[in-house]
Amino acid sequence: MKRRLLTIGAIVAGIVFTGSLGYYLLFSGEVDFMDCVFMTVISLTSVGYGEVLPVTGNPRVEIFTILLITFGMGIILYGISTLTAILVEGELSGLLRRRKMDKQIKKLRGHYIVVGGGETGLPALAELVENNERVVLVEMDPEKIAKFSFVKDLIYVEGDATEDNNLLAAGIEHAAGILICLPEDKDNLYVTMTARMLNPSIRIISRMVSPKLEPKLLKAGADRVVSPNTIGALRMASEMIRPTVVTFLDSMLRSKQGHLRINQIEVTQNSGLVGQELRTSGLRNRYGLLVLGAREPGQETTFNPPPEHMLKAGMILVVMGDIDKINRARRAF
Repeated sequence: MKRRLLTIGAIVAGIVFTGSLGYYLLFSGEVDFMDCVFMTVISLTSVGYGEVLPVTGNPRVEIFTILLITFGMGIILYGISTLTAILVEGELSGLLRRRKMDKQIKKLRGHYIVVGGGETGLPALAELVENNERVVLVEMDPEKIAKFSFVKDLIYVEGDATEDNNLLAAGIEHAAGILICLPEDKDNLYVTMTARMLNPSIRIISRMVSPKLEPKLLKAGADRVVSPNTIGALRMASEMIRPTVVTFLDSMLRSKQGHLRINQIEVTQNSGLVGQELRTSGLRNRYGLLVLGAREPGQETTFNPPPEHMLKAGMILVVMGDIDKINRARRAF
């Protein structure tokens, strides 16, 4: 669309310059060039200001003016119709929206990128949004992007994720993580390698179809590799042998009692709760969170930790509760 606008502008400028130069040469340079420009414009636009130059009575100039109006008006009308089509088709508003999103992405820090808006990327992005995370989608198919209409103020980059400039446009240098959900394993491998090169500290979760590719994805830089086929098979087995548990987890995700989720909270070095017991941390009484597990760096996870469990710097707490309260607790911890 930008190229079309530039082409229209160049054509219009070219016809105005050609007409002005023609008048200037026909009068052997004895007239002011600005008058020639003015004569050309009023001739093409038919505003009826009268002759700035002595056209009447000069056959050569009259013929030139007829040709200028005949061909020039056609070009002007083409430009107007093309500009109208751009406005009607929404291309201009799309360009403005794209610039607005580019500005938003440049301000993002610690956000997440979802590559691919297909069957895997769609629910993955929806879950991140549900958890109040800032997300940027990278997808080259406009029809797939349209499926995300349920996401208010969706930020996206329309383009091929295997091209570095689209990942950079999504703010990968400042992102906390990237979920690579492309349908082809070779594309997931390539984007994984590129993402690790562009941001060595980013967390990368990659989709895979063939289990044989897992070692290559991990070597290319993926932190975790997920197979939707394997996850689906495990879900089917769980539905068979523990349907109540599965129903409980599904109900939690769709609960009307708030946005309930199982999430994690890190106890940072600067937290004033370091050295306190779990029961005095306020997780249960102040935030209404249920602590399911606790893991210190380099150690195994303690499931259902007792109230006297001591909080230490770097400890990760696995909690269940309302996502807004979890985010509040994160800031406190």
